[in-house]
Amino acid sequence: MAEQIIIALVLGLVEGLTEFIPVSSTGHLILIGHFLGFKSAGTFEVLIQLGAILAILLVYFNRLVQIAKALPVSVKARHFVLAILFGFLPAAVIGALAHDFIKGVLFETPALICISLILGGIVLLVIDRIEFKPKYTSAYDFSWPMAIKIGFFQCLAMIPGTSRSGSTIVGALLLGADKRSAAEFSFFLAMPTMVGAFTLDLWKSRHDLTMADGQLIVIGFVAAFITALFVVRALLDFVSRRGYAPFAWWRIGVGVLGLIGLYTVG
Repeated sequence: MAEQIIIALVLGLVEGLTEFIPVSSTGHLILIGHFLGFKSAGTFEVLIQLGAILAILLVYFNRLVQIAKALPVSVKARHFVLAILFGFLPAAVIGALAHDFIKGVLFETPALICISLILGGIVLLVIDRIEFKPKYTSAYDFSWPMAIKIGFFQCLAMIPGTSRSGSTIVGALLLGADKRSAAEFSFFLAMPTMVGAFTLDLWKSRHDLTMADGQLIVIGFVAAFITALFVVRALLDFVSRRGYAPFAWWRIGVGVLGLIGLYTVG
């Protein structure tokens, strides 16, 4: 049990460090779990994400309160909240319909995850080198059709290794956002998306979870919460200065090492 606790702690730290950067936290968790012999059918990986989402809620708490207070009187606040909800809608529908396939097939295919990491890294490198002329410099100004399109980009992350934040950020950039507003919209869109994924997975697995599972999830949850706090606070400034190339090379490196490990170690 002590070994399982250590693994849960490591996976929680990895979740918090990777959830909001475009490297695929789920892909990292599944690969690490595979090589460490930790099996959860994806349930552990999804449930500890709530720690990361609580971290972003805490960081953005004052902003969320301001938005809530402005809703009755501000057209801009109502527009932004609806944009987030529209962006969440594609993942809510497709995720609910494809849940069993995602968990039963995609989460159980480490080689696919490695390939997704590599391909996603290449996409990020290409995107990072394009000189976009952004039409939007504030996430609050994204149009509703743009938000829905970003929501469909987010659905690509249902393939582990693709990255939820990476998909939404790339989609936003292609649709006219600058790097900072793309990352910020991805943060806000993560809130309903991750809460929805957590709720659905908890309900689906309610009969399979044991007390031991609960202990491991709590450990991973706390570790994810603490590490995600630091990442969320630093990411926007880092992206504004350095772009996405460092994350792209990291993805490619992890994907290549993962494939080597799969075909040499198993």
